[in-house]
Amino acid sequence: MQGFAIPKEEQDKVAKFSFHGQPAALKHGSVVIAAITSCTNTSNPSVKPWVKTSLAPGSGVVTKYLLQSGLQKYLNEQGFNIVGYGCTTCIGNSGELDETVASAISENDIVAAAVLSGNRNFEGRVHPLTRANYLASPPLVVAYALAGTVQIYNSCNFSWLI
Repeated sequence: MQGFAIPKEEQDKVAKFSFHGQPAALKHGSVVIAAITSCTNTSNPSVKPWVKTSLAPGSGVVTKYLLQSGLQKYLNEQGFNIVGYGCTTCIGNSGELDETVASAISENDIVAAAVLSGNRNFEGRVHPLTRANYLASPPLVVAYALAGTVQIYNSCNFSWLI
């Protein structure tokens, strides 16, 4: 991951752990928080199980739009359930990460990522254990949660794509 001064020999580090009885692994850039917040609003993919997801619309009106359009059903299926209205994850109200995820990050000095559609992406604000915090549109928040990492490169090898 560029910009985090990770020594070359540490860049491919993998933290393996058990998550609810299933093998899991975190690397630098692994997404552990993905939140669609109030500031912005064919392969059967699913959000990586260790990614903590949430959806906090600005008001109940947005909930009505999501329900009437049929989108909320699909967001729920991916774990983006409505957790409240207004400021949540972007002001640090994301709650605790699963203990096994937090331990894997801390014990292995992993640069974990949070991706949210809010406006507070600086280190320590979203969660004390997420050092790489990115802002994205709501559809991209879901996409990064599905990928489980911010280290996504396209087939043209554009390494600048996060």
